[in-house]
Amino acid sequence: MTRSVVFVHGTGVREKSYNDTFATVRTRIRAIRPEWEVRGCLWGPAHGAEFVHGGVSVPGYTRSGGGREAEDLDAAIAEWEVLYNDPGYELRLLGLRPPPPAGMVRGLPPAKRFLKAVQEYRPSPDLVARLDRYGLRTDFDTALRTVAGSPEVRDAATTVDHNGYEHRYAVAKAVVAATVASAGARGADALAGPDRDALLAALSGELSGESRALTGGVRQAVKTSALRRATRWAVDRRGSLSDGMLPMAGDILRYQARGDGVRQLIRRTVENAPGDKVTLLAHSLGGVAAVDLLAMERLDRVDQLITVGSQAGLLYECGALASLEHPDTLPGHFPAAWLNIHDPWDLLSYRAAGVFKGRAHDVQVSNGQPFPHAHSAYWSNAEVWDAVSAWLD
Repeated sequence: MTRSVVFVHGTGVREKSYNDTFATVRTRIRAIRPEWEVRGCLWGPAHGAEFVHGGVSVPGYTRSGGGREAEDLDAAIAEWEVLYNDPGYELRLLGLRPPPPAGMVRGLPPAKRFLKAVQEYRPSPDLVARLDRYGLRTDFDTALRTVAGSPEVRDAATTVDHNGYEHRYAVAKAVVAATVASAGARGADALAGPDRDALLAALSGELSGESRALTGGVRQAVKTSALRRATRWAVDRRGSLSDGMLPMAGDILRYQARGDGVRQLIRRTVENAPGDKVTLLAHSLGGVAAVDLLAMERLDRVDQLITVGSQAGLLYECGALASLEHPDTLPGHFPAAWLNIHDPWDLLSYRAAGVFKGRAHDVQVSNGQPFPHAHSAYWSNAEVWDAVSAWLD
C-alpha cells in the first residue's frame, strides 16, 4: 500500500511563511517514511481574508500606517517557491472555479481545445536552444509530460473559457516551476530569476497565453503587542494594526462565513495526491476545515487525520462547528484514526477527545514558547514528531 500526506496550513498563513513551514513538514515526514509523498494545500492567498476595498472601512486606514504591502519582488519570490514545491497549485485553483457560461462555439469546445493544445504542444527550435543553453532540456521534457498529463490540468480544463489565456499561462508556469525544481533536485546550478522569467515568457507565448497570473500576493503581517497604552496610541496606528490582525482574525471570520472554498481546495488536493491512502495533517484553522470536510463528505482514501494546535473541539462544544451541531456525533465514514496535538501554552489549541468521545485521541506537548509564538512552534518540536511517528506506526 502506498500513502501520501497532505499538509493543510492554519490561520494567517500566506506564501512566505507557508513555504518555510511546508519545507520543515516535508523533511520531517520523509525522515519518518522516506517513501511517502508529501503534498501541501495552500489556501491562504485564495481563500484568506484581505481588504478588498483597500481598507476603506477602517477609519484613518492609510494615515495610520495601513496598506504597506510587501515589495512586488518579495511576493514573486514567495509565489515561485510555492510552485517549486507544488507546480500544479495555480492549476488546482483554476479547476475549482465555476465553469464558464455555455455558448455557441465553433469547432472544438474550449475544454477540449485547451487539452489538445497542452497535450500536443512541442517546443519550438528557439525554445529548445534556450533550454539547451540553460542545460534544462531533459528536465523540461519530463516536466512538460508530467504537467500535461496531470489531474490538475484535466480539472482546470473544465473551467476554461473560449480564450483560455489564464489557463495556458498557468500551464506554462507549472512546467517552468517543475523544470527548475527538477534541475535543483539533481544538483544543477539554480536558474537566475530573469532567465526563469524569460523562459516563462517564451513558453507562455508559444502556448498562446498571456501573462494573466492568478490574483493574490504576500501581505505584510505586523506583530502587535498588548494595547495597554493610551487609546491615542492605537488610533494613530489603527491602519497598521488592522493589517497585522487581518490575516489571523480575518481568516477565521471568513472561514466561518464562507468556508466552502477552503474545504473544496483540500478535497481537490487529496484527490490529486498519489497513493492508495492519504493522511491529512492540518494545523490550526486548517484542522477545523479538515474536520468539517471529513464530516460533510466521504473521502474513502483519507483514513488518518492529525490536527495540530486546532480549534475543532472548542467550536463543536460551543455550537460553532459548521459540519456538526451538538448532540450530533461524527458520521461513520469519518476517519477512525484521529490524533489531536495541543499545547496548553498555545491559547488557540484545544482538546478534542472529551467532546468527540471515542473518535479523537489527544496528545499534549510543550513547545517551550509563550503565546502567540507557541501556536507556530509545533513543527520544530521533537515531541510533536515523536507523537506523529508513533501514530503512523
